[in-house]
Amino acid sequence: MEVILMAVSQLLAIDGMVAIAAALPMLAGIGAGVGMGIAVGKSVEGIARQPEAEGKIRSTLMIGLAFIETTVIYGLFISILLLFVM
Repeated sequence: MEVILMAVSQLLAIDGMVAIAAALPMLAGIGAGVGMGIAVGKSVEGIARQPEAEGKIRSTLMIGLAFIETTVIYGLFISILLLFVM
């Protein structure tokens, strides 16, 4: 009986660790939100200072935002894998 209780407690501990491990990559979402906000704010500020450079600033902003979103999607993918595969 004690062996079964120890096995169950170990399984529950592993499940808890997997849940924590799945939550950690989602911190990328918080960082990405902050980074996107800063990037958009700085691009608006740059366009306000130099309206003639709007096209260059906007295209660079879109490429940067795409890279940030890719990081978030990878974090989400890892979290889903950890939750449903482990």
